[in-house]
Amino acid sequence: MLRKSWFWGGAALVLGLGIGWSLAGPVAVFGQNPTIPEIPKSLQPSISPTPVSDAKLKVFAQALALIEEQYPEAKTTKDLVYGAIQGTLGTLDPHSSFMTPEEFRELQIETKGQFSGIGIEIALKDRVLTVVSPIEGTPAYQAGMKPGDQIVKINGTPTKNITLIEAVKLIRGPKGSKVTLTINREGFQQPKDIVITREIIPIRSVKARILDDGIGYVRVTHFQDKTDHDLQAFLKNMKQRLVPFKGLILDLRNDPGGLLDQAVRVSDEFLRSGLIVYTEGRNRSQNMRFYARAGQEGKVANVPMVVLINEGSASASEIVAGALKDQKRALIVGTKSFGKGSVQTIIPLEDGSALRLTTALYFTPSGVTINEKGVLPDVVVEDKPLPTDKSAQKLRDELLSQHMRREGLTDKPWNQPITPEELDKDPQLKKAVELLRNWPPKNLAKQP
Repeated sequence: MLRKSWFWGGAALVLGLGIGWSLAGPVAVFGQNPTIPEIPKSLQPSISPTPVSDAKLKVFAQALALIEEQYPEAKTTKDLVYGAIQGTLGTLDPHSSFMTPEEFRELQIETKGQFSGIGIEIALKDRVLTVVSPIEGTPAYQAGMKPGDQIVKINGTPTKNITLIEAVKLIRGPKGSKVTLTINREGFQQPKDIVITREIIPIRSVKARILDDGIGYVRVTHFQDKTDHDLQAFLKNMKQRLVPFKGLILDLRNDPGGLLDQAVRVSDEFLRSGLIVYTEGRNRSQNMRFYARAGQEGKVANVPMVVLINEGSASASEIVAGALKDQKRALIVGTKSFGKGSVQTIIPLEDGSALRLTTALYFTPSGVTINEKGVLPDVVVEDKPLPTDKSAQKLRDELLSQHMRREGLTDKPWNQPITPEELDKDPQLKKAVELLRNWPPKNLAKQP
């Protein structure tokens, strides 16, 4: 049985993609030659309890029996055991948790980098299941689905009061199978059925744009299996398009984290050598050091670089920001990051469920733990303040509408230059561009 360590993060709903957790794992230690470890004996549960634990288990079994017999609503033993495990992990720290078999499967899909579905991003707009955007080249895109389409039925089942998770379950399915969506669209006299054949859909965690004066912009939304591959592809294209390549902005704002090996690989893409991150835990198997590889082709180690972070940057994204800052490779701009510096190990259980257990803390190359402290920017730039005359829901609706019109910064083709008007809307990005246009920065301590 293999294990993976992960970092806690947020969730996304791209159709076919359920809720996902960002995590991190010892897949490769650059500069060393490790193998993917089996679950160490110290992490394997004992089958034969000791006399003390046996006595405690009897108390636990007695409590379960009393609940099953006397609680006014019927509860299955499975529900009670799962609840007990969740309660136990809840006493440890905010990041340890229990995953049901269904939740564990969703996590594996999230980090795998692809899923079988139709390729649309969905949301609940005014409580109606609405298409935010079809992913270009996917079955949904080829079937003519458009942003703003309302999905009123899925395989004949009405979507009134449906949750996003329930919708994902109904629309996602095996490659080659079909799903019928009943669509209502402005201009339709009545809803129409669209039959779509499911295919393998890649999950893109890297987006990009450029500026006319030789500056590249790359945004990493989360760290999954193919993040490094997608990043390398964009950097290669930028090196060909931007001659000379004068600067690079790596945007990690609101990136909740992801796979540790991907955070290491992304950091490694910008470093010639040196320590990236190390972990320390109670168990020796959790003590690891990750180094950049020397002599790689296609690197951009000489390109001036700015990294954007904010309070939504957590875990794996903090590893990247911390490594590039400590190694004096990049200038960090924005606001203090979230401060999530612990490693969770995913330990599968016999029935398909899993424990997400905190097993170690990670440290930046300078020996600093980010846990509850965060990465401090070299240049503090606050985000544009929220309008006081608008509710949070109205702001979310406006952003959703903007995304549906493909007016967001990364909704446009990567090689379409960012405009001055777009920069004016984003003070942190605008500052990053100003710093690169006037490189090297002056009057800053510990300049890269």
